[in-house]
Amino acid sequence: MRKRGAFEKLWAKRPSALIAASLATALFLSLAAAFLARTPYPYAGEPIVTVRIPPVEELKTASIDKAPEAPAEAEEPVDSGEAQKVEILEAEPQETVETETAIIVSPRRSLKPAPFAEVSETGPYGALPRIGERNRKPQTVYARPVAMGVLHSDMPKVAILLGGMGLNRELTQKATRELPGEVTFAFAPYGDDLQAQVNKARAQGHEILLQLPLEPFGYPATNPGPKTLMAGADGNTNLDALVWHMGRFAGYVGITNYMGGRFLGEMQALRPVLAELKKRGLVFLDDGTAPRSMAAEVGKVVGVPVKNAKKVIDADPSAEAIDQALAELEAEARESGFAIGTGTGLAVTIEAIDQWSRSLAEKGILLVPVSAAYRGRAS
Repeated sequence: MRKRGAFEKLWAKRPSALIAASLATALFLSLAAAFLARTPYPYAGEPIVTVRIPPVEELKTASIDKAPEAPAEAEEPVDSGEAQKVEILEAEPQETVETETAIIVSPRRSLKPAPFAEVSETGPYGALPRIGERNRKPQTVYARPVAMGVLHSDMPKVAILLGGMGLNRELTQKATRELPGEVTFAFAPYGDDLQAQVNKARAQGHEILLQLPLEPFGYPATNPGPKTLMAGADGNTNLDALVWHMGRFAGYVGITNYMGGRFLGEMQALRPVLAELKKRGLVFLDDGTAPRSMAAEVGKVVGVPVKNAKKVIDADPSAEAIDQALAELEAEARESGFAIGTGTGLAVTIEAIDQWSRSLAEKGILLVPVSAAYRGRAS
């Protein structure tokens, strides 16, 4: 037998490939561990900044009240064509919560003080509404927000407009304080401190319309007030009077008539007035007191949104008659889906609406601001 050399003996005793790989890996890990042990920081070579963090102190503020809400523009909703049935529950102020089965709304959702610079301009008699950038209009910027579920619900809806606000400070405060925020107010242009009164009403959630005095039959024996717009006056005279009224205060979504039986029946007199409202991004509400009114027809011609009230709830200003009128308004809402009632801010009217509004949830009727009539399924 041939005697093997030393090299052959070593080759015969060589480890297998697996053992060799294991030994190589172990050697690599040992060297890496030795390297890391000699390195003082895991990110050696990178810039390092040492910062002293002071102990946390208790944050102290001047108030724990909620911050006021930013003005919310009521965007035009997209109608999906599907009706929704919802339950309306009451929430805390400034809170609106939507779920699949209920809409929880606050009757005191605060609205920011007017005017807003984005939809205002300086006029000869005061701030005037205007259409702002990105087509933002006073009719939406100043409106009380309404949940999409409410706008598209198939539940009957009722809107109430109380006029004559601002003339009697005590009654205006009573209405502002006692009525739910969904009730809309129409301020007359003749009161004192109108902007302050308007902003107090907005702070309690009430959206605002401007009440515009228009010529009635029997003028001047029946006189709405100074600077009444006249059916026989030239257009420039009426537009100047309109600008005077619009400059009395800011924050309204549109205009409603005060009297005006004759004026509203004259297309030539009405057309430039409604055209000015379109130019300024406002809506018009016909209060339902002028049977021969052409406001809806002229509104279609000039392109301004016009709605008609169905009932004057305190034409007979007694508690029993007002209750009956409100019941008839409910019936109209059930039949057509939406009904607008108008009235005056009398003590008896305020008290009747206060009591009536408490019963609506169990009747399955939604109380909404007037501006809701110009949006959603009612528009």
